[in-house]
Amino acid sequence: MDYDEKLARFRQAHLNPFNKQLGPRQHERQPSEEAPDAVSEEILPELLPGEPEFRCSERVMDLGLSEDHFSRPVGLFLASDVQQLQQAIEECKQVILELPEQSEKQKDAVVRLIHLRLKLQELKDPNEDEPNIRVLLEHRFYKEKSKSVKQTCDKCNTIIWGLIQTWYTCTGCYYRCHSKCLSLISKPCVSSKVSHQAEYELNICPETGLDSQDYRCAECRVPISLRGVPNEARQCDYTGQYYCGHCHWNDLAVIPARVVHNWDFEPRKVSRCSMRYLALMVSRPVLRLREINPLLFNYVEELVEIRKLRQDILLMKPYFITCKEAMEARLLLQLQDRQHFVENDEMYSIQDLLDVHMGRLGCSLTEIHTLFAKHIKLDCERCQAKGFVCELCREGDVLFPFDSHTSVCADCSAVFHRDCYYDNSTTCPKCARLNLRKQSLFQDPDPDVDA
Repeated sequence: MDYDEKLARFRQAHLNPFNKQLGPRQHERQPSEEAPDAVSEEILPELLPGEPEFRCSERVMDLGLSEDHFSRPVGLFLASDVQQLQQAIEECKQVILELPEQSEKQKDAVVRLIHLRLKLQELKDPNEDEPNIRVLLEHRFYKEKSKSVKQTCDKCNTIIWGLIQTWYTCTGCYYRCHSKCLSLISKPCVSSKVSHQAEYELNICPETGLDSQDYRCAECRVPISLRGVPNEARQCDYTGQYYCGHCHWNDLAVIPARVVHNWDFEPRKVSRCSMRYLALMVSRPVLRLREINPLLFNYVEELVEIRKLRQDILLMKPYFITCKEAMEARLLLQLQDRQHFVENDEMYSIQDLLDVHMGRLGCSLTEIHTLFAKHIKLDCERCQAKGFVCELCREGDVLFPFDSHTSVCADCSAVFHRDCYYDNSTTCPKCARLNLRKQSLFQDPDPDVDA
């Protein structure tokens, strides 16, 4: 007999005492005694001569965890389809109820039940023949390769078992879900809204009431109420609407409206959709603070300093664009994470305001400002040659428009000492000369001279 057949006989006789053969002592029973293992004696084939007999001393159920975790607790050793696994799970549940509480055998049975359920889930959710890319409602889902990371499905709110389940992540809004939940998604990708309509709700928690939502979740339209029957209504502090527990996980986020109106950075509870939208919008410069709340600069001193540094950087930008050394050194890439700082001094993102509140933006922007000024005034001769001399006093060092003691004419961009500029009644002599020249050119000629 070959090795595999011997191993099968060994497992059947040793690991499953419900299907074992009678021992020598059991054959010597009195005729009046019943043979409890008669069924097993009929099922098992007879051993060949010379083969060892394996006996089980106790009539107990060994689940065989060390051999085959996915075998059925009773009966068959291999459960290869859903029906067999479901039957094995029910039998294992019954065995757990019959075993003593907190016993080692019951704990082993519970572990066995968990493995059976995982095997059943694997058969229900196979990972083969799944496409790597799925496009649905403007979501672009990619099949994940990671197996050990523990994630939660955004649709069914259950754990994603990466070892046995296929799951996808949207590259736009990072929406995660099982492959079986893809067809149930009803919310479009948030990244499409960010691309087409990048703006914030700037009213603080604009609540309209549950009656305006017909007492249903604002996203999935499940019935909700404030009493928790049938589902608890959870309010999103960003939109002011109410959501169910599947669409609102009590995630915390900074609310833009509270920041620009109250300078309040305390995180508040938002829905999953709002959280993903705010996460994608956090670095987008869409807030024009001078129009939304101009009084904010009167109460937040850090904003005034940031605005002055940004204005100086905009004055430095023409030097770098026309300087070969600056272009080779790529100095402007120091602000690549905040590209809008080299385009204007009015637009802010929520991340900018967060960094201002934490004190990080002022320090980093001051270092960049110092680096830029050092290149223009000390390191580069070409940039030094583009300085100005005060046309009012004709004295002092070479002036640059970003110096703190200078004033720049808004019309001709000429640079003067600040004291000289204001002492001359804020009149730019260069602009005055240009105006006189224009007047002389457009004056009517003398008629006597023409005659």
